[in-house]
Amino acid sequence: MFLWNKFSVFHNWRGVVVLKAWSGRFQKDNEALMDDFHSSIGFDCRLAEEDIQGSIAHANMLGDCNIIKRSEADSIVIGLKRILEKVKAGQIEWDIKAEDIHMNIEKLLIQEIGDLGKKLHTARSRNDQVALDTRLYIRKETANIQSLLKNLLELLLEIAQREQETILPGYTHMQRAQPVVLGHHLLAYFEMFKRDFERTHDCLKRVAVLPLGAGALAGTGFAIDRSQVAAELSLQRVMPNSLDAVSDRDFVAEVIFGISLTMMHLSRFCEELVLWSSMEFGFVEMDDAYSTGSSIMPQKKNPDVAELIRGKTGRVYGDLMAILTILKGLPLAYNKDMQEDKEALFDGIDTVKGCLTIFTPMLRTVTFKRERMLAATKDGFLNATDLADYLVAKGLPFRSAHMLVGRLVQSCIEQHRRLEELSLEEFQAASTLIEADVYEALDIRQVVSVRNSYGGTSVEQVKFQLEQAVEWLNTIK
Repeated sequence: MFLWNKFSVFHNWRGVVVLKAWSGRFQKDNEALMDDFHSSIGFDCRLAEEDIQGSIAHANMLGDCNIIKRSEADSIVIGLKRILEKVKAGQIEWDIKAEDIHMNIEKLLIQEIGDLGKKLHTARSRNDQVALDTRLYIRKETANIQSLLKNLLELLLEIAQREQETILPGYTHMQRAQPVVLGHHLLAYFEMFKRDFERTHDCLKRVAVLPLGAGALAGTGFAIDRSQVAAELSLQRVMPNSLDAVSDRDFVAEVIFGISLTMMHLSRFCEELVLWSSMEFGFVEMDDAYSTGSSIMPQKKNPDVAELIRGKTGRVYGDLMAILTILKGLPLAYNKDMQEDKEALFDGIDTVKGCLTIFTPMLRTVTFKRERMLAATKDGFLNATDLADYLVAKGLPFRSAHMLVGRLVQSCIEQHRRLEELSLEEFQAASTLIEADVYEALDIRQVVSVRNSYGGTSVEQVKFQLEQAVEWLNTIK
């Protein structure tokens, strides 16, 4: 996940002088500092495969439409495939003076097949070309992200099935509130990452469209067949407006927004693991393989992976704000500002992939301390709501029941006692509606069991949620 510095120095091919694609209009060369500042090859070189893929489809279309000879198109395609092999083998040295990935590939093609390579750029601009490359890149990386999300979803389901009867405190405002099943808690994260998976899939409808053929901004006078190019690249439709085709980066912002939500979900999960692994909670123990120690305190075991993921979430948020800020004031159509979308996009994708890649195996090794979790439900009056519900079932209005139980809780706090430790006489002194069956209603396992409404935390409902989750997961296999 190494992102090249855009100010890195690149070697020229064998000392050959490289002319700018636009140099005919100019009477002198750019300053070397300008080349460094202006060039994007330091980071957009990772679009090489997509650039060649799009160029092959474009060359085939030019040949089939008789814009260039079919034999010329075939020679161009052969040359591009040779370059692709060299790219995959790591045999290419990118040239900063050729500015970007598009001109680097074109220069390589001219070296490979001669001046015939100069015909490839017929009926297209770098404006529509880079828009296509970016879309193809996102489509590829979306599949990678979905694969990582699927691995995490499968693991969450596996752990939730194993822990479907493990009881722990549920929290609101970071205060113990009501007992829940650990499987239910984990399935909440399953739902979050499920939405992330669905969101990436939905986003593809707006990513996987063809901008090529829009030219610089106004289309082209050549009789091209954009639908043919779309079909060869497995894109479902063609962008209908040439201005929008070259200036649209909504899909970049949308992808980074989706990634940001995934990072937020990872961060929330990591925050709980950090808390739960503390001595104050003691609900989990992180595996040694995903923890670190202290250089000064020998006893320490730190959840650094979870903390780093939590920290990297802010980094991806920064990528999102960067692209939104870049786009907010741009007039139609293409502007050089849009070159700045790549590094934010690449960084966001690299970061979420890296975090998902390490989070899943880390979670697999977490040890859940079931006895500690259950013991934590004994304190904090997690059954207070059930005492109120008990009274409501006996005919007392809820607000009155709430007030009565609140007073009992206050009395217990003052006496350092639990509700279930009160005698029947003490309960009946508070309300004659309370009978001996109150102790069954206050039992923590019963408190969980009665939460049997749809989506609730009862074991029965959790089993149903697990069945639904398995059914959904099978649809994406």
